[in-house]
Amino acid sequence: MVRRENGVSWITLNRPEVLNACDLPTLKKLATALKEVEADKLARCVVITGSGRGFCAGADLQSIRQRRATDRISLYDDLLEGFNPVASKIFNMDKPVVAMVNGVAAGAGMGIAFACDLRIMSENAKFVESFAKVGLVPDTGATYTMPRLLGLTKAMELAFSGEGIDAKEAERLGVVTKVVPSNMLESETRALTERLARGPKGIGLTKRAIHKALSLDFDAALEYEAQIQAVAGSSEDHEEGIRAFLEKRPPKFTGN
Repeated sequence: MVRRENGVSWITLNRPEVLNACDLPTLKKLATALKEVEADKLARCVVITGSGRGFCAGADLQSIRQRRATDRISLYDDLLEGFNPVASKIFNMDKPVVAMVNGVAAGAGMGIAFACDLRIMSENAKFVESFAKVGLVPDTGATYTMPRLLGLTKAMELAFSGEGIDAKEAERLGVVTKVVPSNMLESETRALTERLARGPKGIGLTKRAIHKALSLDFDAALEYEAQIQAVAGSSEDHEEGIRAFLEKRPPKFTGN
């Protein structure tokens, strides 16, 4: 499920027979993998993708149905144990996380992709906010991320209808960094993420500051910027950046 190459950790959902729909064991493995790459100092960027034709078709509804019949669990419990820890770890990790959307990202799968910082999408892929079609409410952070990425009106439209957006519309709406042919998806993702992996510690701090600012007023955001800038300013990467600037050479950041 996890491999690291050139400073980038690749996490691959591997249930291609169900378009990588997630049951609880899969989600727990994914949460564990995310914790491991977060702690791995050699992993400076993270990619999440799916094997086969799909990115992630969301929750494994068959598995949920079976568990509800035997354990009388609620979807509240399923989210607290499964999708919520995954989305939270992606969103709050001090490393850039990129979704390589190779196929359909539906329901909670769309939530996972939207929790990531950047998305690169195959021209054949699609986002589908499918909860309404099974009588449910968007979850896995979608009520938070959709209006911020899509705008309120479009988010409401997709949530109410259960419909989707194709790659072309996703690019038009600014939801994805780039849409590429399927045969170029991995190479384009590799180029972007390896560039991010060579970046300074300040990239992770920037992610933290931008997310924090979403819940602050302007003056509070200024204060938090000052705090986070002090952390960046004490880093080895800041010192290297200054040296490289004065010596007129590219910096060699280490993430420290």
